[in-house]
Amino acid sequence: MAAAAVRYLRSAPAPADAPRVEPLPRPELRCVGEDERAPVSQAEFRRVLGNFATGVTVVTSPATEGEPSPAGFACQSFSSLSLDPPLVSFMVGRTSTTWPRIARAGVFCVNVLGAQQGELCRGFAVSGGDKFAGVAHDAAPVSGSPRLEGALAWIDCTVHAVHTGGDHLIVVGRVDALGAAEGDAAPLLFHRGRFL
Repeated sequence: MAAAAVRYLRSAPAPADAPRVEPLPRPELRCVGEDERAPVSQAEFRRVLGNFATGVTVVTSPATEGEPSPAGFACQSFSSLSLDPPLVSFMVGRTSTTWPRIARAGVFCVNVLGAQQGELCRGFAVSGGDKFAGVAHDAAPVSGSPRLEGALAWIDCTVHAVHTGGDHLIVVGRVDALGAAEGDAAPLLFHRGRFL
């Protein structure tokens, strides 16, 4: 199903007034060189940057052929990127075992978590296992990626570009559909190593 959706999205003509966005070439992946390492310790870097509170999301994608379940991981490095065209971005570690599954699907859905979803986030922050066991969700309208029940908002995307960024990859998504829950529920925030 995901492959069919990706084929459809790639073959569907853009509206006449929409500017065409050309895909970027695949980045050359390389290790961080010794001469590129910063003169600060990783512990100090984390301590200082931990003072910046971030929202928390779960990035999901549909199962591709041969996979028993959808893919998903907790992500606090999500950001809006561009209004025209509508683009968002998130960062993922190069060692992530979930990212290759999302990359194969070519699509993803960002689920913005609410303040009451800390346990759900913890479930998606661990490696391995079926993270969707017992998790209520439905399919995002374009990609078929899981939309998690209770999320404050969802952003349905196609992978647009991937860039290198040290020990992480910077993933840019083209927004195909999005929506938000009614009301003014508080978001789940992460600050100094804990949820707020």
